[in-house]
Amino acid sequence: MKRLVAVFDSPEALVKGADKLKAEGFPAEDALTPFHVHGIEEALNVKRPPVRRAMAIAGFSMAALAWCLQWFSLSVAYPFISGDRPHNSWQVFPLVTFEVGVLAAGIAGFVTFLYTCGLPSLYHPVFDVPGIERATSDRFFLIVNPTADERTEDRVRSLLVSEGAIFIEEMAG
Repeated sequence: MKRLVAVFDSPEALVKGADKLKAEGFPAEDALTPFHVHGIEEALNVKRPPVRRAMAIAGFSMAALAWCLQWFSLSVAYPFISGDRPHNSWQVFPLVTFEVGVLAAGIAGFVTFLYTCGLPSLYHPVFDVPGIERATSDRFFLIVNPTADERTEDRVRSLLVSEGAIFIEEMAG
């Protein structure tokens, strides 16, 4: 399966090209830009990453587990009366609970980030596209996956050129 990589010289042309492809039924897969381009998320149908949800679930779950563990150890497993306080003296629980929750949320966020980004990955077929190093300085790249039909590929190429693509390369994989 081959993909097309179109190169644009301005962010406006990139967004216009992605919007045109989306309107014609050929949604783009990804865009490589040197800075954030306003409107590209809508053109690419970017979904909200699951990092926030994973952090919230892990943080609250581990905080609840830490609270229950402290309560169980002080009230049930090893009840010890100190200073005439009750066994379930909750005033000492929030600090450890908060710290464990923040630690678990941080670890879950980092692991989820690595997983959703596909890291660690030392090679990607886009690295073989000539001039791809300019994606970090002054060029805007749009990756499109047309169907196997040659007429469709020619249609996608003509749409990209009509929207201002400087050149179009084929990318394997």
